Amino acid sequence: MTSAREQADAAARDCAADIRLAASLTDYAEVCRLLDDTWGRGSGADPSFIQAIAHAGNTVLVAEREGTVIGAVVGVLGWDQGLHVHSHVAAVTPSARGGVGFALKLAQRALALDNGVSEVRWTYDPLIRRNAHLNLEKLGATVRAYHPDFYGRLDDAISGADRSDRFEVSWQLDSPEVSDAIARSLARVGRLSEYTRPTVPAHDHGIRFELHPDFEALRHDDPDAAAEFREASRAVFVPAFEEGLSVRFVDGGYVFT
Repeated sequence: MTSAREQADAAARDCAADIRLAASLTDYAEVCRLLDDTWGRGSGADPSFIQAIAHAGNTVLVAEREGTVIGAVVGVLGWDQGLHVHSHVAAVTPSARGGVGFALKLAQRALALDNGVSEVRWTYDPLIRRNAHLNLEKLGATVRAYHPDFYGRLDDAISGADRSDRFEVSWQLDSPEVSDAIARSLARVGRLSEYTRPTVPAHDHGIRFELHPDFEALRHDDPDAAAEFREASRAVFVPAFEEGLSVRFVDGGYVFT
């Protein structure tokens, strides 16, 4: 089986990025600049806070291309219901998207395993289809909880007045299922051609919720329609999680069983 470090290195090569630990005041300032550029100035941490997190030995990683920081991920150690890394925030410059976020997560995985931590958790907006694809299909994480209005009203450049509903995922770093999901993702860009995508059953039993192809654009262009879609998702997600159903991402939507 290919190691976590080898998979991380392959992903970095595929997106032509150098990924390393943030290690200087300049790095910490660049992480904050990237977060401000993504969510709006003042909505993220300041450099001193990022420095403190990095100094404590947490996973603060940057992705560079030709000397320019194009992505970052910040995670901290947690111990609620087991030792894990909580991956709090990740961002990639829009013009550099295309595998950089995936490579950052794989570097975070390798670093966590190197330090004896076998689980990473994070939250994401369940209505953003590209994030669901990355988290559940490409990385092989599983949904462990649903948190309506997790952060309250954010009022940042991305969310606006939208509700901050979140899925929380668990990424079991050393599981064969995760390694296989990553290998399949790498195979799709021609690196590990011996792996093939698993067959998805043509008919899934369970409750299906189809995601909007670009909820972020909908939220920007038609906030009222986006709010209605958010309420429709809650009408499905809340009872599904109350019943203890599991969730998978299949062909652009969720299936609850």
